[in-house]
Amino acid sequence: MKKICVVTGTRAEYGLLRNLISKIEKSSALDLALLVTGSHLSKQFGNSIDSILSDGFKVSEKIDIGLTTDTAAGVTRSMGQGLIGFGSSIEKLKPDLMLLTGDRYEMLAAASASMIARVPIAHIHGGELTEGSFDDSIRHCITKMSHLHFVAAKEYKKRVIQLGEEPRWVFEVGGLGVDALLNVNLLERSDLESALDFKLKNKNLIITFHPVTRGNVSSEDQLDELLKALNELENTGLIFTMPNADNENKTLSRKIKSFCSDKYFARFYQSLGQELYLSCLKNFDGVVGNSSSGLLEAPSLKTGTVDIGDRQKGRLRASSVINCKPKKLFISKSIKKLLSTEFQKKLKFVQNPYGIGGASKKIIEVLESV
Repeated sequence: MKKICVVTGTRAEYGLLRNLISKIEKSSALDLALLVTGSHLSKQFGNSIDSILSDGFKVSEKIDIGLTTDTAAGVTRSMGQGLIGFGSSIEKLKPDLMLLTGDRYEMLAAASASMIARVPIAHIHGGELTEGSFDDSIRHCITKMSHLHFVAAKEYKKRVIQLGEEPRWVFEVGGLGVDALLNVNLLERSDLESALDFKLKNKNLIITFHPVTRGNVSSEDQLDELLKALNELENTGLIFTMPNADNENKTLSRKIKSFCSDKYFARFYQSLGQELYLSCLKNFDGVVGNSSSGLLEAPSLKTGTVDIGDRQKGRLRASSVINCKPKKLFISKSIKKLLSTEFQKKLKFVQNPYGIGGASKKIIEVLESV
């Protein structure tokens, strides 16, 4: 059997990987070793390792990277701790392959340790662009360290090959987000209200705003503009998920909590988990912010997105996605368009550029046979 080390560092990425992890665990040709790191191990981000354990998965190694500050120096220290931790885990577990997803700095540490240890790397969701965050550079770095590439679309396959990777080891499998939707039971409105302990309004939006990590851009200023626009909405419920563990996340989290503290129509959640988050996407009138989920998963649920700023600039996007400048005037206009009857009617015809599902099955077939 081939030992496959799967690394997960965030609640969102675990949601994408869950079905694939299950398939690896059940495979007669593969031996799963699950490495948990990043915000999964942080109380600040909801201790989302509990979700992994409640799903019945055995955690092989916990790699604490010390998410204590949200400064550039703090993130750099976390990367260093991650490099040390992954190096030790690889030496202990002796995997045949490291399986990494996406573009976060935890994954860069895992990839670097694997490269030094001469352990082959399989990378999922390479070739994509997110020009408003340093994740863009990290993603391409991981591509160059990797040996197997599982990409979400033809354009991304072309880009990975342009980076110099061998075409025979680049597999177009579709997006894991679409796969996730096919393998989770989504709640209906009444059950969702009970689970959230929140009375939904006539209109409802789910808000996810992450730090913008590239260029001389203030994430705080952009969030302020968004909150000003949201504060003017009438009879609209607002469900916030908290920012991920990047620079400025603590400042953004404080502002979101302060905004929600005295408003009956707004609530924040440290970690919704996959079922609740996707159920909100299904039942709500739209998603607002700068998270990739508005581009990767929302179109499959025929849910519209207001994508603010340049954080996701460069990604393929469906006709359900409205991009706008991070200023109150443009955000307000975009939300008005999103909630309009005309735009909502068009959503039923939306096609997701990330495919129709089946990515996990295709990945397993390659892992078992290569």
